[in-house]
Amino acid sequence: MWHLMVGIHQEKERDFFFVTVGSTIGCSDFRLLFLGSVRIIVTHKSMAGRILLLVLFMNAVFFIVNAVPETCPADLGGKCGEDGEWEGEFFPGVPKIKYEGPSSKNPLSYKWYNAEEVILGKKMKDWLRFSVAFWHTFRGTGADPFGAPTKYWPWEDGTNSIAMAKRRMRANFEFLSKLGVDRWCFHDRDIAPDGKTLKETNSNLDEVVALAKELQGDKIRPLWGTAQLFMHPRYMHGAATSSELGVYAYAAAQVKKAMEVTHYLGGENYVFWGGREGYQTLLNTDMERELDHMAKFLEAAAAYKKKIGFNGTLLIEPKPQEPTKHQYDWDAATTLNFLRKYGLLAEFKLNIECNHATLSGHSCHHDLETARINGMLGNIDANTGDPQVGWDTDQFLTDVGEATMVMISVIRNGGLAPGGFNFDAKLRRESTDVEDLFIAHISGMDTLARGLRNAAKLIEDGSLAELVSKRYSSFDTELGAQIEAGKADFEMLEKKAMEWGEPKVASAKQELAEMIFQSAL
Repeated sequence: MWHLMVGIHQEKERDFFFVTVGSTIGCSDFRLLFLGSVRIIVTHKSMAGRILLLVLFMNAVFFIVNAVPETCPADLGGKCGEDGEWEGEFFPGVPKIKYEGPSSKNPLSYKWYNAEEVILGKKMKDWLRFSVAFWHTFRGTGADPFGAPTKYWPWEDGTNSIAMAKRRMRANFEFLSKLGVDRWCFHDRDIAPDGKTLKETNSNLDEVVALAKELQGDKIRPLWGTAQLFMHPRYMHGAATSSELGVYAYAAAQVKKAMEVTHYLGGENYVFWGGREGYQTLLNTDMERELDHMAKFLEAAAAYKKKIGFNGTLLIEPKPQEPTKHQYDWDAATTLNFLRKYGLLAEFKLNIECNHATLSGHSCHHDLETARINGMLGNIDANTGDPQVGWDTDQFLTDVGEATMVMISVIRNGGLAPGGFNFDAKLRRESTDVEDLFIAHISGMDTLARGLRNAAKLIEDGSLAELVSKRYSSFDTELGAQIEAGKADFEMLEKKAMEWGEPKVASAKQELAEMIFQSAL
């Protein structure tokens, strides 16, 4: 709500017009944002001249007032109360999403995801453990390097105030409730704005987190939280790998606080994504020193986790490039080698993002299996990239074949708990309806549920497993057992090679494997 005060007074035989412009901002409190008070000296002796100047000045004020967004947009049809707080539902046209089966034509329903249905001895919801990513769903604007934002959600007021942060949080929990999802993920700076100092920033975060704690109740909790250590200019050289000691210390303080609020909210995991932990050129980089620093940073994080009694899993998310040319956690194998070298395998697991795996030159299935066979698969960021676009597009996973391979790894892993599937995915730039937020998540959830059903079908059928077992059957012999037990030396193997002569090599039956796989889709 805007406030305008206009007046005229005389001072030393001169007339002054004055105008004061202000606005109430915020939702839970009533504050006046003072934009300014302006005076114009009037030298005209005639009243007509005075009136003309006043009209011109009022036109200028009208332009200023309309150039600044109000707390509640003007086209809401009564959605905002007198105090500026949002009233009613954020998604009034969307019901609670229900399972209606594969024959349903209702876009706001699940066709394959039936939360309570038991698959291979476990409920679907427990295999999948879905989570909504706050940053894409509620902070995504559709902007890209070549274009301005395209998404203007009705509840947004154009500010990044504490009041607006709280309103987004309320929208988040209504979204989760209607979607039937009981987990969410967040970056600290996405849910609360920066302050002028670190102390003020922490205070802002505490205020928003207190509301989140109230709104989530006993049924909802974060799948994981994390610190946003890549967007601010201070992190242009990295955070834990920055060449500046002050940045390293600031990053540590930020992670400390983010870990505390994740613990306070009952978070099940905490993620490290080193968005700028890497280099642009080795000409000005001491790689060994930076890797050592990153290891010390993670050691300190693991120690602080124990100090505050946080029982969640610490996760590292590999990514090969973008925004830096080369990031140190390039893929699952590289990250595992880093953890192994610095003795951190017992403290961390991996958060595999499918789009990151493909950017590193692997399939998502490859990185999942790499993490799984090392006992390090902790969580999955469920998204995909466009094969014709060589950067991180963060699309919702809708390829049923890929989802089936993902779920094969999850089933072999015995599930993901305390991890899950986080939809680190965003609407396309051209999708601008509020309804699209639901449709995208429904589609992603249905795709993974369908993948789960297909993977279970393959496992129960057994044909694919039999094909693989038969392929390696030559090792199911006495000599094979000795080799796998490390008891066959080169002399023994040479003797057998001499005895057997040229070995016969069987077909890999790849086409048959693909046929069996496709038959389950």
